[in-house]
Amino acid sequence: MPSKKLLSAAAAASLVLLILPVPARAHCDTVDGPVVKDAKRALETKNVAPVLKWVKAEHEREIRDVFAQALEVRAHRGRAQELADRLFFETLVRVHREGEGAPFTGLKPAGIEVAEGIAGADAALDSGSADALIKSLSQAVERGARERFAKAAEAKKHMGESVDKGRQFVAAYVDFMHYAERIHQAAGAAEHGQAAEEHRHE
Repeated sequence: MPSKKLLSAAAAASLVLLILPVPARAHCDTVDGPVVKDAKRALETKNVAPVLKWVKAEHEREIRDVFAQALEVRAHRGRAQELADRLFFETLVRVHREGEGAPFTGLKPAGIEVAEGIAGADAALDSGSADALIKSLSQAVERGARERFAKAAEAKKHMGESVDKGRQFVAAYVDFMHYAERIHQAAGAAEHGQAAEEHRHE
């Protein structure tokens, strides 16, 4: 049975997407991201298997077809190989993004900055420990909650002074309440998903 720490990690990962002010783009659409890394490995070994996990079953045929075309064209080397590789990378990333319900706006260059939470999640998997990630996310969530609480509490002291002060309190109050609500919703979703997973294995 998964540990409580692992469950906390799942909840925290959900919170990142809902709470933290991070860039909308992940790193799956970058040249040095995990999708393209697997694509390069597939082309080098002439084996499409490493990339199929990135797409849904109904899109597998499209990827297999483009992969076969890329192998045929890249045999000409030079510019032809570069174009074939690029087409395969872009098609794979586009189909992967569509499967996530995310837009594809083109393949991004290597070295582009990605969201801290995503980088931390990758580092956790590479190291085999979620401790650093959980600590970072917990600190970020605590910071956000304390900042919103302080703003709402201070505004509450002056809300009766004028209509404008009252509106300032309401704005701070709504922001604070919605923040807390999103945290509980994300944590609840993680717990519900874990419970369903445990039930399937009983």
